[in-house]
Amino acid sequence: MKKYNFNPGPSVLPEITLKKTAEAILDLNGSGLSLMEISHRSKDFEAILKEAKDHFRELLEIPSGYSILFLQGGASLQFTMIPFNFLNKKAAYLDSGSWASKAVKEARFFGDVQVVASSKEQNYTFIPKNYTIPADADYFHITTNNTIYGTELKTDMESPVPLIADASSDILSRRMDISKYALIYGGAQKNLGPAGVAFAIVKDSMLEKITKPVPTMLSYKIHAENDSLYNTPPCVAVYACLQTLKWLKDLGGLKIIEKINVDKAALLYDEIDRNRLFMSPLANTEDRSLMNVVFVFKPEYKELEEKFLELAKSKGLVGIKGHRSVGGFRASIYNAMAVDGVKTLVQAMKEFEGQN
Repeated sequence: MKKYNFNPGPSVLPEITLKKTAEAILDLNGSGLSLMEISHRSKDFEAILKEAKDHFRELLEIPSGYSILFLQGGASLQFTMIPFNFLNKKAAYLDSGSWASKAVKEARFFGDVQVVASSKEQNYTFIPKNYTIPADADYFHITTNNTIYGTELKTDMESPVPLIADASSDILSRRMDISKYALIYGGAQKNLGPAGVAFAIVKDSMLEKITKPVPTMLSYKIHAENDSLYNTPPCVAVYACLQTLKWLKDLGGLKIIEKINVDKAALLYDEIDRNRLFMSPLANTEDRSLMNVVFVFKPEYKELEEKFLELAKSKGLVGIKGHRSVGGFRASIYNAMAVDGVKTLVQAMKEFEGQN
């Protein structure tokens, strides 16, 4: 049976990424050595790293004056790195979900943090709006997509201070104006590659502002100066990221994948809105994520959850159970999720409606 992986992360990857990485683990480019064995300072890996950065730059149209870093520790370590490097007097944060809240918690170890707006009291069912970014903040931090609650900021905002974005779960899913950001970062295990590597796209002028002492492994400046090679990087994960970037380029780039993602999400949201059993818990339809579609049973049908999960399992639909803080269901439809997977889920929802 064909399996469709709707897990929120680690998540579905393009088949070509899995195939090419598996081949390289056995023998990299006919060298007789495994990708897992080569030196990170070898010409082979230097070429992999350069090509990955070049593809990143091309796909996102990253302008000059930005460094692309591959790091370890996931996005979570960068919750600490960001204030360690950039918080001098005060930082501003938008609290739009659990990961944003965790970023706030880490930043408060380093100085004054102002939460400009929060939707926490409404269980993060919308993206806060109509707030003021303090002009005296060192930076303003946002989370572009909230995997648990299924909300997403789909436009590049204007900010009077350097804008920093955790884009772990929607990077490369749509076009972005990178010039509006001082730093975009995230874990790779949603739309880019396997767990074990994280990315950071940082404006070089931000690095020049860092004057306080920062521990070596937490310093963006050190990682940039050493081309992400200060210590041994996760070579296999970086190679896998390169294969995904190549796949995206061959597909036609972000303009094409964005249209595919919009169409996939519309298929599923249309069924949620049509089906008499299901509903979206979100307060605003414009905040609906294109990457993580969260839906629940209407209150009178809530007891059917386990029954629907069993039907989904029988159809090869994996990982659609919702996060415990929301309940219900969550379909993560990242770039590599095939349209057929979404159609199979929609058909299961229709079938279940007919049975109940």
